[in-house]
Amino acid sequence: MNTPSLIELEIDAGIATLRLNRPEKRNAMSDEMRSQFIDALERVSADKAIRALVLTGNGKGFCAGGDVAGMERRMSAPAGEIGFNGWHRQQRVHYTQSLLHTMPKPTIAAVNGAASGLGADTALACDFIIASEAANFTWSYIHRGIVPDGGGMYFLPRRVGLPRAKELIFSGRKVEAEEALRLGIVDRMAPADSLVAEARAWAAEMSKGSATALALGKTILNQSFELPSEQVFAQGSQAQGICYTSTEHREAVMAFLDKSAAGGAR
Repeated sequence: MNTPSLIELEIDAGIATLRLNRPEKRNAMSDEMRSQFIDALERVSADKAIRALVLTGNGKGFCAGGDVAGMERRMSAPAGEIGFNGWHRQQRVHYTQSLLHTMPKPTIAAVNGAASGLGADTALACDFIIASEAANFTWSYIHRGIVPDGGGMYFLPRRVGLPRAKELIFSGRKVEAEEALRLGIVDRMAPADSLVAEARAWAAEMSKGSATALALGKTILNQSFELPSEQVFAQGSQAQGICYTSTEHREAVMAFLDKSAAGGAR
């Protein structure tokens, strides 16, 4: 009997739709699920035919965070191994979130239900978030005696400001979809029955430009809060030099010149 895949990946018209597929556990992230998630993200990132990614969850939840059974196993390890085991796991978590955050193409989280703990951080690791009315967000780490380890302490202040991020992380309270939209956690809302379709349409819109310019621009924008203006300008100059040599730039300029020439001939 074949074990169902914990990650479903569908590619259509250059848009990849990745579905977390552990609905009976509200898509809580187990170690095996993370391994499959990494494989899928590496594939999407490397495939030049894929222009954008939509991430969502099967069933009623987006992602309930880390798998509690995995937490129990970590605590039952010999005392002398808990620290190193935890460090090793964190390397995998951070690699996964980095793959999503630095993917050289637009990424959209289509949040269909609860996004808790690591699930909320995973949505934030995407460039954009679209949510249904059934969505909610909880940075619930505090209820387990831990801190956000999926990037929430980096991503959340950049969306809502530092005091609000502290309030949400320190309280671990639930944020319903409408409040999430007001706070800037969510960028758009859509009906549940058309959520993924609208996310895919948005992904197509965001990725129809030059793939080279998108990848380079995203890389610089992701660092722009941390870098001084001189470095942003310097990286932009280097990126522009690469863009000047790209097929997309040449074709766009030639098409513009041809159109102008044709207009002048009349």
